[in-house]
Amino acid sequence: MRKPKPRQRLRYRFDNTMSKGAPALVTWLVLVTFALVAIAGTLVVLISPQTDEEGNRLGFFDSLWTSLLHVLDPGTVTADEPTGVFVVIMMAVTIGGIVIVSSLVGILTTGLDDKLTDLRKGRSLVVESGHTVVLGWSDQIFTVISELVEANESERRACIAILADRDKVEMEDEIKAKLGSTKTTKIVCRTGNPVDPDDIRIVNPDAAKSIILLTSGEPDPDAQLVKSLLAVTHGNPDRTEPYHVVASVAESRNLPAARLAGGREAQIIDADDVTARLMVQTCRQSGLSVVYTDLLDFGGDEIYLAEEPRLAGYSFGQAQLAYRKSSVIGIQTPDAKCHLNPPARTVINPGDRLILIAEDDSAIHLDGSQPSIVEQGIVARGKHSARPERTLIMGWNARAGSVLRQLDAYVSPGSSADVVTDHPGAAANLTELGHQMKVLGLNYKTDDTTDRRTLESLNVGVYDHIIVLCCDNVPAQLADSRTLVTLLHLRDMAEKTGAKYPVVSEMSDDRNRGLAQVTQADDFIVSEKLISLMLTQIAENPHLATVFADLFDPEGSEIYLKPAEYYVRMQMPLTFYTVAESAKRRGETAIGYRLAAQAQVAPTYGVHLNPDKAETVVLGPNDRVIVLAED
Repeated sequence: MRKPKPRQRLRYRFDNTMSKGAPALVTWLVLVTFALVAIAGTLVVLISPQTDEEGNRLGFFDSLWTSLLHVLDPGTVTADEPTGVFVVIMMAVTIGGIVIVSSLVGILTTGLDDKLTDLRKGRSLVVESGHTVVLGWSDQIFTVISELVEANESERRACIAILADRDKVEMEDEIKAKLGSTKTTKIVCRTGNPVDPDDIRIVNPDAAKSIILLTSGEPDPDAQLVKSLLAVTHGNPDRTEPYHVVASVAESRNLPAARLAGGREAQIIDADDVTARLMVQTCRQSGLSVVYTDLLDFGGDEIYLAEEPRLAGYSFGQAQLAYRKSSVIGIQTPDAKCHLNPPARTVINPGDRLILIAEDDSAIHLDGSQPSIVEQGIVARGKHSARPERTLIMGWNARAGSVLRQLDAYVSPGSSADVVTDHPGAAANLTELGHQMKVLGLNYKTDDTTDRRTLESLNVGVYDHIIVLCCDNVPAQLADSRTLVTLLHLRDMAEKTGAKYPVVSEMSDDRNRGLAQVTQADDFIVSEKLISLMLTQIAENPHLATVFADLFDPEGSEIYLKPAEYYVRMQMPLTFYTVAESAKRRGETAIGYRLAAQAQVAPTYGVHLNPDKAETVVLGPNDRVIVLAED
């Protein structure tokens, strides 16, 4: 093998040094400057020695200083005497200085541009502590950020660090355009892969108070989620503190894998199951989604856990009426077990924490006044007898199967569901679902639900419930547009025939909710927003995970909107203390009411959650009391 020549070796080493960037180039310029000054100073001393004003001969170091001044300042040459070899040497030094300074300016400019480019790429370490880390990017991020901003409003310095496989500047611009001011919360965006442990370290998860994983827009988002969970929980074996990770799976079948990947550090929400259950519950009791939205966002009333030693030894029933502006809904024991709507005689033990609904944690305090209860206003009525129900489902998506399975668990024997859609995958899925149904009969018809003739042929007035789903075989905005067309036809048909039928619709984009209000549908479900709100709540308070698990568990107590006539006398002025007492005697917990006259009025749609119990309310035949109950 031929050995490289010394010149080639030197050239190789020089090239390697130059490739190290601006610091190496500046070092070479400094060396060249020193060499030029040394040579010029030596030549001046040997060939053309200079004298000062007193005629004394200048030394070597004086010549070096003179040469250095000529290198750094080309204007110095104008003060030289225009004769002799000294002028020639200084002119050469000045020209060399011009080249050196020009090169230095170019190198510094290029280095600064490179540094700014690196900063724009968002690859620098986030030096924050107590911040919230968000991994991934989807439409959920705007809801998550807006809710975190509301939650952090009382903090002077809060931070949200976002890591996504997108351009840093584009992320910042989009957040600013859609959300505007973020008040006291600083938003830090970084570019990186949420499944790469090295990239995840950029947002400093070790010092974060919580980590939120967003569902990606890929064809199989749960696969990406599992990889991200593994990267977060197993990517840094040297850490000593556990993480608080919150995420949601799009499909229930992927929940076990996500829990295995996240381990004990992750709280995983089954978005498919929660949304399907909420859809079914809402179609059977309008207004429920508004209640959940109010509970889950940080703008109104939220769920808090508070320990109250003064209530130790008291019963849960007594605690229900002990707060005027907060609603006690359950007890959490020291072993973190949650008991929503326990029997009224349940004793509150030392160390137990009350689960309350309140406007803010600062608003939770015992009221010393005596509850005002009007006995003659309380009524005791039985429940409606179960009867078969008919449900019409228009449209189809991946969640439709879960909706039907949940509906099958709620309805009485003899009930049926008619599915009308032109979705290409619906027929095969319905055939498989038909064998899984226990009490619900399924019927299927292929047709376009935006066609007025199709809707008129369905005789929609005979149905107890109508659900309009967004199809997932078209873009989200087009799906919402088709849903709006269907809802407009249904409203017009109801006005012309005088028939009344409850309609619950699913919307893909919450921004279209305002447009949908003109259709006067009874309720709208925006699944991504509700899941985003739940993620944010659990990220801020990990203890709420067990509360939500119990709240959405069909085996425990759930939220219902029941006729007000079951609890109090109609059109009789009463305080909410009386309503709460009536519910307590039925083994339920009253947390609010809904006025039918305000059902179409945004933003509360008639829902009054956690009202002041001392204020007077007049409930009518069509109004509802919002309660926690087992059925």
